[in-house]
Amino acid sequence: MKPGRIVLFVVLIAAIGLFFVFDLKQYLTLEFFEAQRDALIALQADHRWLFAIGFFLVYVLVTGTSLPGAALLTLIAGALFGLVEGVILVSFASTIGATMAFTIARFLFRDVVRQRFGQYLTAIDRGIEREGAFYLFALRLVPAVPFFVVNLAMSLTPISTWRFYWVSQLGMLFGTVVYVNAGAELGQIESVGDILSPALWLSFALLGIAPLLAKKILDFIKSRKILRNFKKPRRFDNNLVVIGAGSGGLVAALIAATVKAKVTLIERHRMGGDCLNTGCVPSKTLLRSARMLSYAARAKEFGFQRAEVSFEFQDVMARVRRVIKKIEPHDSVERYTEMGVHCIMGDAKITSPYCVQVNGEEITTRNIVIATGGTPFVPPIAGLEDVNYFTSDTIWDIDHIPNRLVVLGGGPIGSELTQAFCRFGSKVTLVEQAPHMLIREDADVSSLIENQFAAEGVNLLTQHRALRVDSNADEKILICEKDDGTEVHVPFDSILVAVGRKPNTQGLGLEDVGVVLGERGDVEVDEYLRTNVPTIYACGDAIGPYQFTHTASHEAWYASVNPLFGPFKRFKANYSVIPWTTFTDPEVGRVGLNEKEAEAQGIEVEVTRFDLEELDRALADEEGRGFVKVITPVGKDKILGVTVVGHHAGDLLAEFIAAMKWGKGLKSVMGNIHIYPTLAEANKFAASAWRKKHAPEKLLDFVAHFHHARRGFGAGSGLTETNTS
Repeated sequence: MKPGRIVLFVVLIAAIGLFFVFDLKQYLTLEFFEAQRDALIALQADHRWLFAIGFFLVYVLVTGTSLPGAALLTLIAGALFGLVEGVILVSFASTIGATMAFTIARFLFRDVVRQRFGQYLTAIDRGIEREGAFYLFALRLVPAVPFFVVNLAMSLTPISTWRFYWVSQLGMLFGTVVYVNAGAELGQIESVGDILSPALWLSFALLGIAPLLAKKILDFIKSRKILRNFKKPRRFDNNLVVIGAGSGGLVAALIAATVKAKVTLIERHRMGGDCLNTGCVPSKTLLRSARMLSYAARAKEFGFQRAEVSFEFQDVMARVRRVIKKIEPHDSVERYTEMGVHCIMGDAKITSPYCVQVNGEEITTRNIVIATGGTPFVPPIAGLEDVNYFTSDTIWDIDHIPNRLVVLGGGPIGSELTQAFCRFGSKVTLVEQAPHMLIREDADVSSLIENQFAAEGVNLLTQHRALRVDSNADEKILICEKDDGTEVHVPFDSILVAVGRKPNTQGLGLEDVGVVLGERGDVEVDEYLRTNVPTIYACGDAIGPYQFTHTASHEAWYASVNPLFGPFKRFKANYSVIPWTTFTDPEVGRVGLNEKEAEAQGIEVEVTRFDLEELDRALADEEGRGFVKVITPVGKDKILGVTVVGHHAGDLLAEFIAAMKWGKGLKSVMGNIHIYPTLAEANKFAASAWRKKHAPEKLLDFVAHFHHARRGFGAGSGLTETNTS
């Protein structure tokens, strides 16, 4: 740090230190003002301008050095100078003081911070250059962040000093008026009766609702700023236009139609989206057929000498397509048309916040919901484009079993399809860059599934990074790099890329109307699922981060109800209980925290586990692989999270989901009656395991003595009572 900066830093720290050492804060308290009120009023009357200048300088000094007391000084200004003069004094003093603090912080810290963290500030700098004035105005108008923190944070950005000054003065004006007015009313209290004055109560009410009013003002300004470049139609064809007929879009359109809104649903490909056509439905159908083969392979476990299943994979895939056809009517144009939804097949493009273009037709609407889902992410691996690789969208077109299949990605999609194709006879190699497959789960979960895969013949390569694909007329080879730097060559006939999905938001015209997108192309939304363009909402995989069909349906409720009834009531999206299941065999179901996440968040938890090999029904079904693991606060039965690994884990999870949703603990789960013999008893036994660990030992000792006394004080512990009748 340069000498000038060191000197200024030392002086500033010394001044702040002296403020607290000599207890100067006592002069910035309401008690001191009340005690000296008459003297201050007399001094002001005798030296009006000099007193005003002195107060002004004190205010600048307090705010410029970020000392506490600015809010109290604002109230005192109202009491001493009245509304008009007080607002003028405080408005300029607070802004000059804030600018002084901004300038000092910039001089002391900006270069040091940017040298160390400059690479992380690039995105912030771009945002400040584009919308810096508005960001600052919002922070000043709705002080969610203390003003001294705003001064420090903005000093590290490229915003100019002049812009910082005038935006701060304008943004703080509303709050200044409210506080000075409250101080002016307090200054007029001379008797107990004055406390009941309507003006005073109005001032306090205004003080209380000021943040809400400020937020409303800010929302209005934001809306006007975004919408002013677009012409608003005098009449609208629709209340809602939904783009995308996957799970999110279908639910959003159905809700709108149910409440008698005029809604148009636009789908460019197939109704039902990914879930019906390339995701949940075909994958679970395929997994079910694969499981039948696994039962045959396990024939001896069920008391049979052997079981053989002959099949043609073409017939299996025909079944997959047949199941899709059976479910298609549930999501069809005909069904939704009957329910009051206007369905259009075609490519949608948003041309304004009020207009969507499809098939050359312009459709006007009050609000738009983006529910366009996601698409498989294909990493830039050299040579991959030269082979006929599959994704989770295209794998359903095959009618033969690859002899050697490489699966890239050990997440839920890659894991499920790895096990399925292995059971159908493929020699499958699963390549995962992370130390474990299913990396979001705890180590004991991943290890159990990895051991199961190894037992079934999967070649599992964790900590292997795919480098390139070499191919010629005779052979295709995936070259991977191990974590120790050595290369591994994996020959294959087919390769499935399942390393994740990305939001499907390209070509919608979102950038043209100003919708903000994240780095991955995801639509950024607030807690009401509204984008920065106030007429446009979004849900499902288009926004993430929970890329599940059931989450998209959950979000669709908020994305449709909020625009339809927003003028009267809005609802914040609730993500407190989000469950999911990976449909391997055994399944992995989870809701809430696991051990890994609790540790990462610094939450001290208690882990209770019940192994399925102790459950009667699991033993009868030869499905003892797995466990129920519950995460609770130490010493409490509140459920923070549950992981279930086992047969029908996703179904077993339902009881815990309901308990977490309604705030019930493990004691309530234990108190439920569970049918015997069922897998659901595992939930009760997990709860019982927690209760056993927290048994009230002192109370039980007392109860033991109580029962002993009832048998008679001379009775031995081994004696039995005589039965009399």
